[in-house]
Amino acid sequence: MKNVSEKKSRNVKYSIGFKLIFIISVLVVVSLGTVTFLVSYLISRDLQVSTESSNFDSTLKAATTVENELSTIRTNVFLMLDMLNAAGSSGMLMRQTSAYFFERNQNIAAVVVPGNRNLVNNRFFLSNELDQSLVDDYLALHSDEISRSEQGESFVLNAAPSFGLPVLVMMYPWKGSGLDETAVIFFTSSLLTSTFTGTSNVSFMINHDGDLLVHSDFELTKAGASMAKSPLVQQMRANNDENRQVLFTDEDGKEYFGSYCKISPADIGVLSMVEKEKALKPVTNQTRLNIYLAIAVLFLAILFIFFYSKTLSKPLSLLTNIADEINQGNFETKLFDKLTTKRGDEIGVLFESTKNEQQILNTVSKLTNKGVAKAIVRKEINFEPHLKDVTIFFSDIRGFTAISDGFNKRFGKDSPREIIGFLNDYMSRMVNCITLTGGNVDKFEGDAVMAVWGVLRDDSLEYEDMADNNPLKKELKEKHERHIKADAINAIRGTIAMRYALMEYNKEAEAFTKAHEKEPLAKYKPHIRIGCGLNSGRATVGFMGSYDKLEFTSIGDAVNLASRTESSNKPCGTDVLITEDTYNLLKYDFIKSEFNNFKIKEENKKDEIIVEVIPVTFEVKGKGKQHFYGVVNMPQFDIEAFFREGDPNFVLDSDCAKSVGPDGPKTLEEVRRLLGIATPDFGGVNLDAEENKVTAS
Repeated sequence: MKNVSEKKSRNVKYSIGFKLIFIISVLVVVSLGTVTFLVSYLISRDLQVSTESSNFDSTLKAATTVENELSTIRTNVFLMLDMLNAAGSSGMLMRQTSAYFFERNQNIAAVVVPGNRNLVNNRFFLSNELDQSLVDDYLALHSDEISRSEQGESFVLNAAPSFGLPVLVMMYPWKGSGLDETAVIFFTSSLLTSTFTGTSNVSFMINHDGDLLVHSDFELTKAGASMAKSPLVQQMRANNDENRQVLFTDEDGKEYFGSYCKISPADIGVLSMVEKEKALKPVTNQTRLNIYLAIAVLFLAILFIFFYSKTLSKPLSLLTNIADEINQGNFETKLFDKLTTKRGDEIGVLFESTKNEQQILNTVSKLTNKGVAKAIVRKEINFEPHLKDVTIFFSDIRGFTAISDGFNKRFGKDSPREIIGFLNDYMSRMVNCITLTGGNVDKFEGDAVMAVWGVLRDDSLEYEDMADNNPLKKELKEKHERHIKADAINAIRGTIAMRYALMEYNKEAEAFTKAHEKEPLAKYKPHIRIGCGLNSGRATVGFMGSYDKLEFTSIGDAVNLASRTESSNKPCGTDVLITEDTYNLLKYDFIKSEFNNFKIKEENKKDEIIVEVIPVTFEVKGKGKQHFYGVVNMPQFDIEAFFREGDPNFVLDSDCAKSVGPDGPKTLEEVRRLLGIATPDFGGVNLDAEENKVTAS
């Protein structure tokens, strides 16, 4: 015996084309990405250093300009005050001196020594249309700073909110008269503003309180804005050094290159900052350009590999999809039609092998059981023997022995082929009804068919072992009951459909026989009647047999009773019988009876079943006396909708439509007349005697 190694099929996650594209993509991304990163990193470092250096130089330059300007103004003012003191009480000389001073220093609006001197640049106030009283008003508002300045402190204040112009006020201690006084100097800062106007950086000047003195945006200065809470200002105040460049983050999370320089006296600070993102924008733009270039190269590489690998990836993708269809149990998928064996490479050989596999799978599924085969492939079947609540079906052909003898007498040695052809035609119609209702054909035994509904359903009985107070038990029990009721309904629906299919067969068989009646050894198909029995109950389900041959089947008392039910059709004068177990399962919801006051809920009317009790009883071991029920009809059965699920081109035969549905029989007697079944004399029927005529499964 040859050793056969079992291999589990697996889905292809990544095609060859994808792998080639992935490899090339990784190489391109890694190589170009590394180059882009290194270039960007090195350039950004250089740009950062140059930006910080430029920003710091700008700050130092502005600080130097401010310090020189303030020093010049202070020197000139003190010189003028000294000259006025030397002039004594000569009013003419004082006026000439101050006029000359303001003519040479037009940026100075006023010089005040509180209680001593009050010199005003009339030209400044006239040209700017300002009232000189603004000086007195401002001095009144800042009397505290004046007092502190007289004690030796120096201040620079922002007067722009009062004047509406870029005006600063310097307060310097002065002892020109031998007293503790202060010189208050009002001057325009327009000359300084140009120093704080940069292209990429923002520079500004603050005083001891953090109030904005000079800024390129005058509106901020005019509004009297404070920069005390600026992270850069706070760092300057926290450090003891005179100047420094720092990297800081504002409250919005933006990073800045910052620098500052302190000016003494008056504790003035000149600060400058550049947003890091804007400063490094050239690097960012270059990096973006490099990324675009890398993407373009990557796209071209992918495009090349795509066309190169398409001859491999496309057929392999097709094979992968076919394998997936097979794993889903779809052995007849139309994807097989796309396989071509014209290729001369390994793909062509693989295509041919796959087509052969399809033929093998379809043959094996037909030789065993298609439903079971699909369940095995999908791994949806329990290989261990287990109990399951199912509905079992048996049927056979009435008088099949006589029919077989008729074939033997007419066709002789050719009779096997004719009999099998006839049976295959009949069986195909019956199996179609089983399949369309979700049933599973268990076996064929000569002219007999055994089928089971619910055998492949994933439905556990574990809830029966749960405690009664477990809320899950009730939920699982109700779900289970819904399933077994649905199985019983589907089984009866499939069996009722067989009545139509059998009438259609008999009509076609009659036409076939008539068409060949004048031929030697004329072909014919016999007119047949069948009996069907259904029982719902618990059966043992599993694979049974030997190591070399296994069969998925159901056994047990419920199966035996279904077989006995089928054999009881003849004495009962019926074509379809159900047991009392099946009747009890459906009598509350789908059968008009005393148990539901002969009313069916609206949602159940589409599955209504008409049955009649057989007026004799039979003995069932462990259950006592039982009744059979003859199935009359399902009045809402839609024949066209049912058969078109399997054949979209199905055409309803109006004569056969009288067998089931709205035009079907209303009583069991009508069924007998329709099918040509004699009404039995139930007074002489012994159903217990019939049991010995049947070989139970």
